[in-house]
Amino acid sequence: MPRDRVLALIQAGGAGGRMDVLTRERAKPALPLAGVFQLVDVPLSNLAHSGVTDVWLSLQFQGSTLEEQVANGRPWDLDRNRGGLRLLMPQQGSGSLDEDGFAQGNADELYRIRDQIAAAAPDVLLVMSADHVYRLDYNDVVATHLAAGAECTVVTTRTPEGDDPADHAVVQVDDDGRVTGFAYKPDEPDGDLIAAEVMAYDPRVLVEVLDALHVELSADSPAGDTGLGDFGDHLLPRLLERGRVVAHRYDGYWRDVGQPHLYLRAHRELLLDDHGVLGVPGWPILTRQPQRSPARVLGGAVVDDAMVCPGATVGGTVRRSVLGPGVVVEEGATVLDSVVAADTVVGAGATVAWAIVDTGCVIEVDAVVGDPAVPALDDPDAVTILGRDSTVGAGVRLAAGSRLEPGSTV
Repeated sequence: MPRDRVLALIQAGGAGGRMDVLTRERAKPALPLAGVFQLVDVPLSNLAHSGVTDVWLSLQFQGSTLEEQVANGRPWDLDRNRGGLRLLMPQQGSGSLDEDGFAQGNADELYRIRDQIAAAAPDVLLVMSADHVYRLDYNDVVATHLAAGAECTVVTTRTPEGDDPADHAVVQVDDDGRVTGFAYKPDEPDGDLIAAEVMAYDPRVLVEVLDALHVELSADSPAGDTGLGDFGDHLLPRLLERGRVVAHRYDGYWRDVGQPHLYLRAHRELLLDDHGVLGVPGWPILTRQPQRSPARVLGGAVVDDAMVCPGATVGGTVRRSVLGPGVVVEEGATVLDSVVAADTVVGAGATVAWAIVDTGCVIEVDAVVGDPAVPALDDPDAVTILGRDSTVGAGVRLAAGSRLEPGSTV
C-alpha cells in the first residue's frame, strides 16, 4: 500500500523579540543548544528520524543566519532530487499585498503559502515551530490524525516547571481525545495542558478555512496584513467550531526556550540528564558542526556539572554551565550557572554568573558579569545577556539583568 504523503513545514521566521539582544542579528532557531547544536536541529532531526523527507523551512527575519547552518539539508539526508529540504523566503511581487513580504504571525504565513500547499497536495501537513526542545516521532502524530479523521491534530503537553501556561495555548480535551476548549495566551489559564506548537492539518480543509477567514478579517486589517495573526487567534478557534480537532498527548520532555530564563533553565536541566532528548541511541540530534580540536582542562581548573564543547580551554572554575566551542576560561576566572557561546574569552579573575553570553565576546580581567547571589531561575529579570562580539572591559561590573547590544564595548 502507498504510504500517506506528509509535508512538514518548520516555521522559523519570527523576529524572536523576547530573546532580546540574542536575536538582534540572528534568527531565533539559529541560537545554540547545548553548545554544539542549534535550535533548528531539533525539529529537523525529529523529522529525519521519523522518515519525513518533504520539509519546508520558512525563513523570514535574519533568514541568512540559518542558511549556512542547514547546509541544504545534508546533515538530515534532505539534500535530494525529489522532496528534501526547501527554503521558503518572503516574496515580493508574487501576489496581492496580503501575500507579499513578511508574515504577521504563523497563521498569516500559512495563508501566504496556501497556494504552494495546495499545489504540493500532501495527505497531511505537519506544522511546527523551531524554538522548542523535545524528541517526538511524528509518525505517531500522523497516525492519531488519520485514525480520527481529524481536520487538525494538536500535540499537547503539560506546562513544564518554571513556565507559565498563560504564555501558551491552553487546551481542554475530553475522554475521547477531542479538543473541546481552547484559549490562546489567556490571562487566567484554566489548567496546565498546553499546545506544544506541533500541528497536523488536513491541507484541503486548512486552505479552505484560511481563505474564508481572510475574507472575513482582511477588510478590518491594515494593508499587507491578512488579520489572521497567529494560529491561536482565529485559525484554531474556527477549526474547533467545526468539531474535528483532536489531541495527541505527548508526555516526554518538552521545553519552550523562547525566553532567556527558559533558555537558561533548559540548559540547566540538560546538564546532568539527557531527558530522552540529547543522547538517545538511534535518535541523535543531527547537525552541521565545524571540526574543532579536543577540549582542554588545565591543571588547577575546576569543572563541576558542566558541558565543555570541543575547542574549549578551561583554566578556571566552571560550575553548572555550558561552554560552547572554542570558549576560553582563563586561570582564576569563574563561570557559574551560565551559557557561554562559541569563541568567547573569560579573562583571568573575571566572574560570569546567571548569564547568557553570545559568540565572540571578550570579558576582560577582573570584570564581573551578573550576580551569583541573584538566581535567575527565581527572577527572570535577573538573567544577564551579552550580545555577540561584545567586550566588557577590565574591572567593569555589569549588574544582574544587564543587556549589551551586539558589538558593544563597556
